[in-house]
Amino acid sequence: VQLQASGGGLVQTGGSLRLSCAASGRTLSMLVVGWFRQAPGKEREFVAAIHLLSGSTYYADFVKDRFTASKDNAKNTMHLQMNNLKPEDTAVYYCAAGRPITTSYGSRNGYNYWGQGTKVTVSS
Repeated sequence: VQLQASGGGLVQTGGSLRLSCAASGRTLSMLVVGWFRQAPGKEREFVAAIHLLSGSTYYADFVKDRFTASKDNAKNTMHLQMNNLKPEDTAVYYCAAGRPITTSYGSRNGYNYWGQGTKVTVSS
C-alpha cells in the first residue's frame, strides 16, 4: 500500500484546510485510515481515524468539532477537513493505514503503512 498525503499549506488562525490521502496498491489490506501529526520537537500524536467499511470516525479530544475525517471509496482517497485552525495545529500531518483493533486506533503501532506527510502552518 502506498499513501500520498497532500493539501497542507499556510493558513491564518481561524482558517480551513482540507488534507487528502490517496491510497494505491493493495488497498484491500486497509481497514482503518488514521491521521497523525507531529509538531517540531514533539512526539507524533493521533488526530483522527476513519473505518473504511463502516465510516465510523474517531477523534482526539483537541480536534473534536473542528476536524472531520471522510472517505471516498471509489477514489481510494481519504480526507481530513480542518476548520477553525489554531497556531497549535501547526505540524506535519501524516495519514496511515492498517487494520488496528478499535482500542489501538490512536496508536502508531496499529498502522502498517504511512504517507510522507504534509506540512500545515497556522499563523497567529
